[in-house]
Amino acid sequence: MARWIFEPGHSAAAFAVRHMMVSTMRGLFKNVRGRIDFDPDYPAGVAAVEATIDAAGIWTGDDARDAHLRDADFLNVAAYPDIVFRSSGVRCTGETDFQVTGDLVLHGVTRPVVLATRCLGRWPCPYWEGDRDLGPTLRIGFVATTTINRHDFGVSWNAPLDRGGRVVGDELAITLDVEAILESDMQRIAGMLQAR
Repeated sequence: MARWIFEPGHSAAAFAVRHMMVSTMRGLFKNVRGRIDFDPDYPAGVAAVEATIDAAGIWTGDDARDAHLRDADFLNVAAYPDIVFRSSGVRCTGETDFQVTGDLVLHGVTRPVVLATRCLGRWPCPYWEGDRDLGPTLRIGFVATTTINRHDFGVSWNAPLDRGGRVVGDELAITLDVEAILESDMQRIAGMLQAR
């Protein structure tokens, strides 16, 4: 089984939630690390996924809001610095589509989630270190989506609005975009960099 290592600079987790009853607020985590055990030549075979997100890296485009999302009302990153997903099963649902089940650890709470996942393909690519190409490297891409209720994870801050409204919606739509490099290529590149 081939192992693929997330490239953090090209992997991200995005979320969207209703705001003030009238709009959708979107945010992003860029520091996503992890691995995927997956054979693209035999996609129906056993696969595994593990992903870790640096919770403090949340970005919504508003510094004051980001600070509030990091504090105890929401993510409480001082106590829970990582958001983690570990798969427990993968089921092939199409030529490039999968249902990935597993546990999401958020705000110190572990709950099962299901990710609708699509493999976007693999491709030999360069690997630039400064102005030097250390490639080729074999890369693979995935996109996965799910929806969670934030209250299930103890993230329940809200404020009332007129006529029974609330500032923040309950449901979060999550999208995980992953670009990963074949582990053996990463090891070869690490060896080249150490030899310099």
